[in-house]
Amino acid sequence: MPPANRHKPKRAASSDSDYSITEFMQEFPDDAACLEHLWRSRYSEDGEHAECPKCEQARRFKRYKTKQGRQSWTCTGCGHHVHPTAGTIFHKSSTSLHLWFRAMYLMTSTRCGISAKQLERELGVNYRTAWRMMNKIRNELMKDDEGEQLAGDVEIDETSWGGKPRNKLPDKKAAAKFREAKPTILGMVERGGKVRLRVIPSRRGPALSREVRANVNPSAIIFTDDWQAYKPLRGEFLDHRIINHSAGVYVEGDVYTNSIEGFFGNLKTGMRGAYKKVSQEWLQSYLDEYAWRHNERHGTRAMFASLLDRAVQ
Repeated sequence: MPPANRHKPKRAASSDSDYSITEFMQEFPDDAACLEHLWRSRYSEDGEHAECPKCEQARRFKRYKTKQGRQSWTCTGCGHHVHPTAGTIFHKSSTSLHLWFRAMYLMTSTRCGISAKQLERELGVNYRTAWRMMNKIRNELMKDDEGEQLAGDVEIDETSWGGKPRNKLPDKKAAAKFREAKPTILGMVERGGKVRLRVIPSRRGPALSREVRANVNPSAIIFTDDWQAYKPLRGEFLDHRIINHSAGVYVEGDVYTNSIEGFFGNLKTGMRGAYKKVSQEWLQSYLDEYAWRHNERHGTRAMFASLLDRAVQ
């Protein structure tokens, strides 16, 4: 945790930034500052005293300089070592803490994502290291832990993920087969609230309705289009309102699915721009990243601070 008396740079009143790169570099200028933050956040609020698991009481801890440069504090009573990185994504990593923190900052300060190649250039690491860092941050810190079910007014829609066919398809039947072969993304969003995304096997059959039941509270009012796969959900929620897209109707009073469709539009534009192509194996983790940023966008704290809190738990 940075010293309280460290000067904090000012941001322009017109800036919509919650946490600028200047502020990040001032709070975390090197590995030592990052390690100190982990130590204070996880074990020692005052930086000197912590609960010693061996002594089973609060003790004074000190960090001794060693030739190995160990990232540990030592109990002055019994000599027990505490490693602030243990149990985190940073543990036993040969990549410096400052680069890990910088990667987390870059991933939270972008709206449309950042590619591993771009991270490689920004951090000065090789591509494999950049990809591994991003993968761990996505899968361990940005992963959707589900938590509470969505409630209130919830819009639901599904879309296919993948490119267009290289050659023109002969008819509608061939187009439908091509669409079914691509991964399906089910999106559920509270109006004015959180979004939840799931990769499902098909837009047909019970997989779609099963995910809706698992993620949306029965007390919610759900809004869908007239796709037949939503029919089994009728009567399972407070209300099920349907907008008839087949008839060319997209808004009828407060009945629409524009929120989730708009999210899908931004998602696809962002992912195609940043990543070009995402395999089905890793698709869910990329969706979790986009959902996490959407859900944290109106938080009381900067996204980087929220992600760092997850990292030190």
